[in-house]
Amino acid sequence: MRRRRRTWSRRRRVVTALALVFVLLLSAYPISLWLAYAGEPSAEARTRNHDALWLGHAWVDGRKTTADVAALAKQLDGTGIRDLYVHAGPLEHDGSLPLAKVSPRARWFVTSMRAAAPDVRVQAWLGDVVQPAKNPGMDLDDPAVRSRVVASSAAVLDQGFQGIHFDFEPVHSGSAGFLAVLDETHALTAAHGAPLSVAAAQIDPLWRLNVLGKWWSQDYFGEVARRVEQIAVMSYDTAMPLESLYGGYVAKQTELALKVTPASTDLLMGLPAYWESNPSHWGRAETVSAAVRGARLGLGTSNRQNFGLALYVDFTATPAHWAAYRDGWCVAP
Repeated sequence: MRRRRRTWSRRRRVVTALALVFVLLLSAYPISLWLAYAGEPSAEARTRNHDALWLGHAWVDGRKTTADVAALAKQLDGTGIRDLYVHAGPLEHDGSLPLAKVSPRARWFVTSMRAAAPDVRVQAWLGDVVQPAKNPGMDLDDPAVRSRVVASSAAVLDQGFQGIHFDFEPVHSGSAGFLAVLDETHALTAAHGAPLSVAAAQIDPLWRLNVLGKWWSQDYFGEVARRVEQIAVMSYDTAMPLESLYGGYVAKQTELALKVTPASTDLLMGLPAYWESNPSHWGRAETVSAAVRGARLGLGTSNRQNFGLALYVDFTATPAHWAAYRDGWCVAP
């Protein structure tokens, strides 16, 4: 009996010790985020005129007018926004794109926008849900599907778009099919002298969390970044409950992405210009101002010129969101 009690006691001590270590790790991480959000951003951490804005489907399906284009051009003036990612899909699960059905006014919008804001590039935002996490969905491991994705990309370039912006979700870290479709599409965009950009998952904030499917490993993020001209981190929907923790999270994501993004690739951090309140996105915490400040803190004193912020998305962005972006990122102190 004494031996059994001693054995149980040793087990209890081991379990207790492991539980304490786990608790300490859990508490240490939010503390590290809070510390990452402390201090003042560098005065030099301001727009480098490599920023972007995601635009909804209304711009290519006939709902927008010439007056809307003029108003958008005026809104973009002085913001540093150089690229527009215009939703021109979605792609079908087989990779095809029925242009007449989904974007009958695409050529009109591209032509009108280029006339109203000639320094702004208009890219076609294409994407779909992907297998195996989403079924039915697009199978990027299928060469025939990838071939149709490339053909769809060629079709929107023929509409006048000046680049291709992919947003496939959820792409799991290590996906070979995703890398393959980037390689195959890049051959097309390079031949057209157009950029290929991608909306990217967040980088694994803790060791091996990417096995859960939400995050990419830092190495895989680098693999993707080396295959494109632009990579925009979807740095929102983080489940962070406080503004300070969310801002610290964005700061750390910025630092992680900077380390593995080639100097030749534009790096952009996404800003949540929308309101939701649920376990994955607390609206009171995930604010534009916190994201801007976090990105500035993560950027530090880096003189990297091809760094920017990207607002998601135009049809939910309020005047307060735009003011937070301008005041935090565009206006010198």
